[in-house]
Amino acid sequence: MMILPEACVANILAFTSPADAFSSSEVSSVFRLAGDSDFVWEKFLPSDYKSLISQSTDHHWNFSSKKEIYRCLCDSLLIDNARKLFKINKFSGKISYVLSARDISITHSDHASYWSWSNVSDSRFSESAELIITDRLEIEGKIQTRVLSANTRYGAYLIVKVTKGAYGLDLVPAETSIKSKNGQISKSATYLCCLDEKKQQMKRLFYGNREERMAMTVEAVGGDGKRREPKARDDGWLEIELGEFETREGEDDVVNMILTEVKGYQLKGGILIDGIEVRPKS
Repeated sequence: MMILPEACVANILAFTSPADAFSSSEVSSVFRLAGDSDFVWEKFLPSDYKSLISQSTDHHWNFSSKKEIYRCLCDSLLIDNARKLFKINKFSGKISYVLSARDISITHSDHASYWSWSNVSDSRFSESAELIITDRLEIEGKIQTRVLSANTRYGAYLIVKVTKGAYGLDLVPAETSIKSKNGQISKSATYLCCLDEKKQQMKRLFYGNREERMAMTVEAVGGDGKRREPKARDDGWLEIELGEFETREGEDDVVNMILTEVKGYQLKGGILIDGIEVRPKS
């Protein structure tokens, strides 16, 4: 069997994927050396990786190789004064971001009578926002598509927790939407917390049929016929899908990711906002 030179193997691996480069070490020693080379991993790193590392809250990085830098970005990086979290998928190299609660717009979040800010132990950010009371819930995040992976379908997800003393969150659905300057629009609706049958019975006694009337004005059922509500994440939080959009090569668009619940006019509280995650769809 002809053995290819290491440089030739490295050139070949650079045209594959990070997953192929990681598994190449199992082929032979030549593939292992080529698969560890800076030439290969430079191709898989984001073009602005040096800028991202310089924005990191940890200024003491000391990398021995481009592969080590890649692994670091897979573990996530706090950037922009710890207001954003940057991450790449280990096997595809696709880029994800999490915008912290401080990096998105939350109506009246600067008023202590409506929202409180505190450090939550299992959050990557220094502060999360907890709703005390409001009758108008309006949350909006923005991201430029040029910082994301090109030609990729993305989903946007509001990261939340529901406190034990939460109220008014499952009476009527919230409206979600994705809007971009280039005309992409995605609209849907979802409940802000999961269904609790005992609480639902109590609310029907208190509110009468107001819930049914309001729910009829906003469709909050998925394509599978099931009620749309937050889904559990691996990190112990919940996520609410806000919608999806696509990025295109060479296009610089601004995407607005929005959740509002302003039609029910009922008081609500007890939802904890950690931020908005933007990640490639499966």
